[in-house]
Amino acid sequence: MAISKPIHALIFDWGDTIMRDFAIPGPMSRWDKVQWIPGVEDALKLLFGKYLCIIATSAEHSGTDEMMAALKRVGAEKYFHHFYSSKELGYKKPDPRFFSAIINQLNLVPENCVMIGNSYEKDIIGAKSAGLQTVLFDENEEEGNFTDADAVIRHMDKLAEVIQ
Repeated sequence: MAISKPIHALIFDWGDTIMRDFAIPGPMSRWDKVQWIPGVEDALKLLFGKYLCIIATSAEHSGTDEMMAALKRVGAEKYFHHFYSSKELGYKKPDPRFFSAIINQLNLVPENCVMIGNSYEKDIIGAKSAGLQTVLFDENEEEGNFTDADAVIRHMDKLAEVIQ
């Protein structure tokens, strides 16, 4: 599977898509340990110059400022043009309005955007309902029929292959 339509923007989930979510209480920016998802930095290096890169989260403990602080701890903030959180948007994933709010604020066309995330229920179903293309990052090789995913990858080093 691969993405088939022209792409202008990539919207990434944050926890367990860009950075490992260790499920420690409180904002990730204050955790003792933070870590990239393996392969994602190399993928971002390839994609950042070609597409508008956006990061969007529904993290309970983090607004946009806390997310950006955590991203800076691993040097990830430099790969994103825009940062969004449900606290500022007023909607949480999988609500299609979460995705539509980002698309509308940036004056984008939904079908020219790709949502990349690790949660089929939160990231993929809502994004597909809002008209976006979708890539499910399924590193745990979950069993299921992921009909709303336009592509499924098991390792982030495969992302550029399905995007380009």
